[in-house]
Amino acid sequence: MSKNILLINPWIHDFAAYDFWLKPLGLLYLGGLLRANGHEVSYLDCLDPYSPLMLEKGIRAPRRHAHGHGRFFRRVIEKPSCLQSLPRSYCRYGIDPDVFSMELAKYKNTDLVLVTSMMTYWYPGVAEAIRIVRDILPGIPVVLGGKYASLCFDHATAFSGADYVIRGRGEKPVLDLIENLFGETPAFVPPEDNLDALPYPAFDLLRRIDQIPVTTSLGCPYRCSYCSSHLFYKKYLRRDPVLVACEIEHWQKSSGVTDFSFYDDALLVDPEGMIIPLLAEIKRRNLSCRFHCPNGLHVRSIDKDMSRLLFNAGFKTIRFGFETADFQCQKDTGGKVQNDELHSAVIHLKNAGYASADIGVYLLCGIPGQKAADVLQSIDFVLQCGAKPVLAEYSPIPGTKMWPDAVSASIFDIEDEPLYHNNSLLCCRNEDFSYEVYSGIKAKLKGWVY
Repeated sequence: MSKNILLINPWIHDFAAYDFWLKPLGLLYLGGLLRANGHEVSYLDCLDPYSPLMLEKGIRAPRRHAHGHGRFFRRVIEKPSCLQSLPRSYCRYGIDPDVFSMELAKYKNTDLVLVTSMMTYWYPGVAEAIRIVRDILPGIPVVLGGKYASLCFDHATAFSGADYVIRGRGEKPVLDLIENLFGETPAFVPPEDNLDALPYPAFDLLRRIDQIPVTTSLGCPYRCSYCSSHLFYKKYLRRDPVLVACEIEHWQKSSGVTDFSFYDDALLVDPEGMIIPLLAEIKRRNLSCRFHCPNGLHVRSIDKDMSRLLFNAGFKTIRFGFETADFQCQKDTGGKVQNDELHSAVIHLKNAGYASADIGVYLLCGIPGQKAADVLQSIDFVLQCGAKPVLAEYSPIPGTKMWPDAVSASIFDIEDEPLYHNNSLLCCRNEDFSYEVYSGIKAKLKGWVY
C-alpha cells in the first residue's frame, strides 16, 4: 500500500543568500525514486520565489532573471547570539512561516516527511521548518538528510528535531526506513553505482520550472583539502553522456525550459568521456539550451577546441575553481590547477568569444594562515590574465583535510557550533588578514569595471 510522503526544502537563515540556480536536487531525486515505488509524493519549498500566498499578502515578488536565477523573499530576523559581533542584518530567506503553515495544513494525510539540508550553518532554518511540521502534523515521522545532516550528524541528531537523520546518499536508507516503519518492501531499488538507473528528479512538483539542474556525475577524482565531495561520495561515478542528453531533451520538450545548470564537481574532467560526446549529442538533437556552471569548472581541460565547444554550445555562466596563485598553496590544497594553465585557458576562452566579465575565477579567501598579500597577489594575477576574480570566502567543513587547521586557526568554537562555519564570518581570520582588510578588498573588487 502506497504512502503519502511530503518533501520539504527548508529556509536559509543567513546574512546573505542568492539563488544561483539552486534546487534541492537530491530531495527531488528521492521524489522520483519514491514515485517509482508507488508512493504519493508532495513537495513544499520554503524558498519558493513564486509563492502566490506571499503575493496575496502584498509582499513584493523578488527580482528574478530570465536565465533562471534571482533573489528570494527576505525578512530580517533576530540574529543568533553567537553572531552578534558581525554588524550585518541576519535574515530568513524564503516564504513567511505563516504561509508555510497554511500550505502544510493541506497535507494532514501525510505518512512521512523528508526534509533536506544544505550548508551546515543554515541549520536554524531546518530546525524552524521541523518545529512547524511538529505543530501542524503531530506524530508524523520526520527524516532529515542532506549536507548539514551528513557533515554534522551528531549536532543534527541532537538539535534538528528530526526523528531520523541520514548521512550521505539517501536512496537506499530512505527505502529501508520506509520498509522498517511501514512494512513496505521496495519494488525498485536502483544499483548504487549506476546513476542512470535512477528515475528523473520530480521537477514537475515545482510551482514553476525556471531552470533544471542536471547531474552528469557524483564525486570527484581530486581530493582538495577544503572540499567535502569525497565525504559524500566514496566513488567517482559518471553517467552515460547520451542518457544525459536524453534527460535534457526530455525536460526541454516536456516543460519548455531552456536553462540548465551543472553543479558537478568534475564536469570537464576526461572531456572525451563526458562533455564532448554530451554536447555533440545535444547538437545532433538540435536542442537550443543555455548552460550555467556556478560551481566551478576545471581549468586544466580548457584548450582552443574546448573553449569553442563551450561557447558554441551556449555555456553562458562559467566559473573556474582556481583558488590561489600561490604555488605552494596550490600544491597543499590539491594541485588541480597551476598559473600557466589559467593564463592559457583565459586566452583560449577570449579567442572563442567570451569577454573578461564572462570568465569568473574563484579565489579562496580566509583559509587558515592566509595573508592579505596572498589574496591580493591572486587577484592581480587573475586580472593580468584578463578574467574576473570572484572571492569565495572559506567555510570550514568537518571531515576535510583542512578541518584540523581550521580548528586550530579559528577564534571560534567551530567544532561545537556550526553557525561559526558561516563564510561571512571569516572564521579563520588573523592579525594580518583581518575582517576589515577583507572588507576593503571586497569593496575594491565590487567597484572594478571589466
